[in-house]
Amino acid sequence: MLIDTLGTPELCTAALDLLGEQTNTRPLIVINSHMDWDHFWGNAAIAARAPIIAHAAALDRLRDPSAQEVLRDKASRESRFRNVDLIGPDITFSGSMTLNGGDLTLELIHTPGHTPDHIAVWIPELRICLAVDAVEYPIPEVWSKNAGDLRLIRSSLERIRDLNARLVIPAHGRTHSPSAVDGNLAYFRALADRVGSLSESQLADPQLGSSSGLRLEDFVPIPDGMASDVVAFYRNCHETNLGATVQAHIEKLNSHKERQGAGT
Repeated sequence: MLIDTLGTPELCTAALDLLGEQTNTRPLIVINSHMDWDHFWGNAAIAARAPIIAHAAALDRLRDPSAQEVLRDKASRESRFRNVDLIGPDITFSGSMTLNGGDLTLELIHTPGHTPDHIAVWIPELRICLAVDAVEYPIPEVWSKNAGDLRLIRSSLERIRDLNARLVIPAHGRTHSPSAVDGNLAYFRALADRVGSLSESQLADPQLGSSSGLRLEDFVPIPDGMASDVVAFYRNCHETNLGATVQAHIEKLNSHKERQGAGT
């Protein structure tokens, strides 16, 4: 079982070569955790060789014109992407799916929030969760600044936490500790608490993210030695998370006002 095919067919081929004899003597099945470029652009190396499984929502993302736009943009800037063809899954499912491998079971769990199509892989016999991008150190990224997406990622994190896994392995963040899930949830709770203490005029500030007390480092420590471009990436994640948290709080305030108005 190969979980994700990396960012180019060449990278995927290199990964399969590392597995060597195992992939020559056993049937191969591929799972696309979600349709972000660094997780499925290697699918061309698998096409016609093995079935590819993904959540049904992956097809919506693949058919969206933005998928081709991202490829054109990246290929124009980096030659390594010029051999990429956008190859979609052969098999899709809704909700969850269980693959019985005999000695091991793989449960594909829909864990939206980072993206609408995101799935995590739970191996109950080993008590290992391959959380992919639903969990990340130091912080994950919500799909958009929409409050609904924020609720989804928090719910997905709670679902992964409740598996009581021995190891939780994300695609990014270089960790396997289940405490990363608790850390992600604590980050979102702290963000909601801080935003909840702001006035309506403060919430409307377009520079809210750079305010003292609302920067990324006000919630989580920046790991020592983290490259500057990676830090910049997580700052952008934090800005999206903050925007979704603000939206959720505004919706809560408006709902409260509507109830008060109905009461009068």
